[in-house]
Amino acid sequence: VILNRVLLIGRLTNNIESRTLPSGQTVVSFGLATNRVWKDKDGKKQETAEFHNMVAFGKLAEICATYLKKGQLLFAEGRIQTRSWQGQDGAKKYRTEIIMQNMQMGPKAAGNTMGNTKPAETGSPRESIPIVEESEISQAEEEINVKDIPF
Repeated sequence: VILNRVLLIGRLTNNIESRTLPSGQTVVSFGLATNRVWKDKDGKKQETAEFHNMVAFGKLAEICATYLKKGQLLFAEGRIQTRSWQGQDGAKKYRTEIIMQNMQMGPKAAGNTMGNTKPAETGSPRESIPIVEESEISQAEEEINVKDIPF
């Protein structure tokens, strides 16, 4: 059994870039930053950031384009994929991406009016957090050809 599964919790580093493939399917891309904190051998706190190239297709891409904004906290689940192409300079280029399959948006900042649920309706000071499951995305969508991706 071989497994290619990624689970990330991080913040969006930029707003969503949305495009439409020749097939009519929506594709989005954005950056996600995660960090790691540890103590070095001297006991000093160290921190490093990692930046991930995120991609989503179809209904999940449409949800991302509608609700996600720079700085927002996101839990993303997907798989790693590396594409390669010939650059204009003739050199072979590579890009490693996380192809999202599920996501959960983090809590919204106070005063943010995205979404339809009001805190008074839920009885909670926080709005409900939408969860998007892979099963909610149309299974009829065909496999994506990486040559169709416009970025």
